[in-house]
Amino acid sequence: MRIRIGTRKSKLALWQANYIAQKLKEYYPDIEVELVKITTKGDKILDVPLAKVGGKGLFVKEIEEAMLRDEIDIAVHSLKDVPTYFPEGLGLVAITEREDPRDAFLSVKYNSIDEMPKGAVLGTSSLRRKAQVMIKRKDLVIKDLRGNVDTRIRKLEEGEYDGIILAYAGLKRLGLQDKVKQIFEPNYMIPAVAQGFLGIEARLDDEKTKEIISVLNHEESYLRATAERAFLRKLEGGCQVPLAAYSEISDGKLKITGFVSDLTGDRFFRDITEGNIENAERLGEILAEKLLNMGAKEVLEEIYGAQ
Repeated sequence: MRIRIGTRKSKLALWQANYIAQKLKEYYPDIEVELVKITTKGDKILDVPLAKVGGKGLFVKEIEEAMLRDEIDIAVHSLKDVPTYFPEGLGLVAITEREDPRDAFLSVKYNSIDEMPKGAVLGTSSLRRKAQVMIKRKDLVIKDLRGNVDTRIRKLEEGEYDGIILAYAGLKRLGLQDKVKQIFEPNYMIPAVAQGFLGIEARLDDEKTKEIISVLNHEESYLRATAERAFLRKLEGGCQVPLAAYSEISDGKLKITGFVSDLTGDRFFRDITEGNIENAERLGEILAEKLLNMGAKEVLEEIYGAQ
């Protein structure tokens, strides 16, 4: 039995691919796993914000093309980087248990974002993070920050930024928790849609591979990711729009919080929807419809119209 995993070359992507390989070996001791390293467009364009060069699909297109050519069997993605629509014949076949989805603040000068003085420079390329910070701290200077995790931390430590915001999940996976000064609770900064999940993509007609991979699916995480991605799909959002969603499951109920903003954080919309877990996908859609009716529709039209 052999599985070829397509992965980006970054340290975090390789950690994720190796993690899946190890999990497969725990279930199937005799399995042979090969990592196929692929460079994506998103890895090549490092000097332009993602919102200006195409967003989420930049990190998956070349990997998906390799899968369609049967050069790899599966792809392991940070699910927050994966568009809600797949090329014909491909799709998600498993979602792993969610790692901590919160955002983290890193700084060599300050212990929290509240300690940052007026005019201090905060690094992030995420429109979602920018908007939520600007709602509370319009006095900060927010500069774009690209590159892999190590590159971003190096730029911080070299003094290009007074503080930066990264996903806590990636820092934990790379053993860099000691760099974190503050973790933002979801009521302060709502995470990105599907942040903390690993999604495994495969050819939908490859029944053998799908059966092998199915053991890695975490049902609660699958439901939470389904709700959040339905919210995103209904809004037709991507990296070009400040939006966020975070779901929780308790006592058979799923609660999802959603957020949409303009680019400056001046007009933002936030609400919550709750219901039975079997309606996870519809709950995400209902929440999106609520925000659209509250005024998010006009904001999204303005943003898309200006692009």
